Amino acid sequence: MNIKGNIVHVKKSQEELYHYLLKVENFKGLMPDDIEKFEVEEDSFLFRLKGMPEIRLVIKDKTPHSQIILGSASSKLSFSLQADINENSSTTSNVQLSFNGEFNMMMAMMVKKPLTKFIDVLTDSLEKI
Repeated sequence: MNIKGNIVHVKKSQEELYHYLLKVENFKGLMPDDIEKFEVEEDSFLFRLKGMPEIRLVIKDKTPHSQIILGSASSKLSFSLQADINENSSTTSNVQLSFNGEFNMMMAMMVKKPLTKFIDVLTDSLEKI
């Protein structure tokens, strides 16, 4: 399953946005209002939204200033959250978030709507930083 968020304009340079997203503690400010738990540990963070299980995301890969890939820490569910950052000007950039997961058809049907909403909230929050 692949869910792509909208491309949004951010008032940070490509390098600034890249370094902002590398600091996993900054994701707390991007989360939906119904967040119940958020804990940071080195290059990962654990969060729980109301009515959902806890999820830990770990920085899996990074390409300086253009891409960061966070992946699930659990081997039970394999998925990633990818941020692609492009320079717009020396003081602004564009970013697009993508969710990629390997789910069976039943699971995909159940999680598609909440995951799409989650990506939309993160994207909207990024636009406001």
